[in-house]
Amino acid sequence: MLRMLDLRFIRENPEAVRDAIRAKQLPDALDALDRLLLADEEHRLLRRDLEEKQSARNASSRRIGELKRAGQDTDALMAEMGALSEEVKRLEEKERSLQQSIDTLLLEIPNLPHPSVPYGASEHDNVVDKEWGERRAFAFAPKPHWELMSARGWVDLEAGVKVTGGGFPVFRGAGARLVRALQNYFLDRLEAAGYTEVIPPLMVNAASATGTGQLPDKEGQMYEVTDGFFLIPTSEVPVTNLYRDEILDTAQLPIKLTAFTPCFRREAGSYGKDVRGLNRVHQFDKVEMVQFTAPEASYEGLEEMTRHSESLLEELGLPYRRLLMCTGDMGFTQAKKYDLEVWSPGQERWLEVSSVSNMEAFQARRLQTRARPGGAAGKGKPETVHTLNGSALAFPRTIAALLETYQNEDGTVTVPEALRPYLGRELLE
Repeated sequence: MLRMLDLRFIRENPEAVRDAIRAKQLPDALDALDRLLLADEEHRLLRRDLEEKQSARNASSRRIGELKRAGQDTDALMAEMGALSEEVKRLEEKERSLQQSIDTLLLEIPNLPHPSVPYGASEHDNVVDKEWGERRAFAFAPKPHWELMSARGWVDLEAGVKVTGGGFPVFRGAGARLVRALQNYFLDRLEAAGYTEVIPPLMVNAASATGTGQLPDKEGQMYEVTDGFFLIPTSEVPVTNLYRDEILDTAQLPIKLTAFTPCFRREAGSYGKDVRGLNRVHQFDKVEMVQFTAPEASYEGLEEMTRHSESLLEELGLPYRRLLMCTGDMGFTQAKKYDLEVWSPGQERWLEVSSVSNMEAFQARRLQTRARPGGAAGKGKPETVHTLNGSALAFPRTIAALLETYQNEDGTVTVPEALRPYLGRELLE
C-alpha cells in the first residue's frame, strides 16, 4: 500500500499535520486531511462491525456442523447464516472502497517540515544561510549569456523553436562541447566522492511518478506521452525507484547514486526575464545525486550532499549563496531543502542551479523501500529508509553564470581552470 505519512501518526496528531499543511501553503491538502480523518473513522467503525459479523457467521457455521452431526434440523440456522454471509459480503465491499479512498487521500497529504525549517509564505521568506565568493568587478559592461552565446553561435534558440518550440535550445560547436565537458566534470567529481553512476530510462510509468511524489502533485509540470509514460522532470524519479518494493541490507546504507540525464518540464506560468536565454527551458541537462540512508543518518547526508554541490561551484569560481528554504517555498515532498544560487553578472541577479532535499521516509513509504540486517533474507521487522536528492548541478543556469562571469570584452570566454582538462583549451572563441 502507498503511504506518504503514516496513517496512525496522522490519526494521533491531526493538528500537527494541519499546522504543517498551513505552513506549506497548501490549502487543498486541508480539505483532503478532513476527508481522510472522516474516512479513517468510518473505516475503523466498519471494520469493527465487519469483524463482529464475520465472527457471528463463523460461529453459526460451527453450530450448523454440530447440529448436522447430531442429526438435528438446521434450516433456520442456515437461513440466518445466509443473511449474515450477504451482510459480510456487503461490508467487505464497502471496506475495500473505503480503503481505496483512504489510500488516495493519503497521497494528497504533504510531508511535514523539519523543525529547523523557517516558517514563511513565499520565496521572499527564504533564509540566506551562506554566501561564498566575490563578485567579479568588470572594466566593461558585462553582457547576458544569450548575447554572448548567440553572437558566437554557441546556442541556437531559433532552431530549437523551429524543431520543437520555445524552451528547447540547440547547442552548437563550443557550446555543445561545454555541455559535454560539464557532464564529465560533474560525474567524475561525484564518482570520487563515492557515488555510483547509473544511466536510467528517460520515461517512467505512473507508479514511479507516484512513488517519488510527482503524482498527484505535479501533473502540470510533466510531459505525459503515450502508453501511460511520463518524460522525467528529473532523474531523481527513475533513480529513486530503482529500489521500489525492496528490502535492502542495512549494511549497504548509505547507497549513493548519480545520473546525468536530460530533464523535461513544462514550466507553465513562466514569463518575462525568467525565460530569457537559458534561464528557464523545457529541456535541460542535469547531474543528479540520490542517497538512501538510515533514518538517523539522513541529515548528515543532506549536509554532505549540499557540500558536494557547493564544492563544484567553488572549483568553478562561481560566487554563490545557499538558501534555507522556508515552509511555504519548500515543496510538497521535502522535509528540509537547500537551494544554491549563483551570481549572474550579465543579468545582475541570482540564478538557482541546485536544490538539495531530505525527504525523510516520505518517498520510501510510498515506494515501500525498507532495510534490515540481512536484507530480504534477514529476520526482524524492516525499517523504512530515508531518501535524499540534489542537483550537482543543473546545466542551463550554471552555463549562463559561467559565461557571464568569465566573459572578456571581445566576446571570448576564459575557461575556468577546473574545466580546462575537459575542454582542452583555455579560451572559448
